[in-house]
Amino acid sequence: MLSNIGIPGLILILVLALIIFGPKKLPEIGRAFGETLKEFKKSTRELTKDDDHDKRK
Repeated sequence: MLSNIGIPGLILILVLALIIFGPKKLPEIGRAFGETLKEFKKSTRELTKDDDHDKRK
């Protein structure tokens, strides 16, 4: 999905985000996105771990 964007596309997205949200909001948005992604990965790991544990029984 993201492999088709390329460097010019990423720069365009960053510039648009900077214009829309402003420089003060971008770190907050990035932090919130990072925390959400971290929590999602943690939940996914726990689910797969539970599935593996159930299959062994």
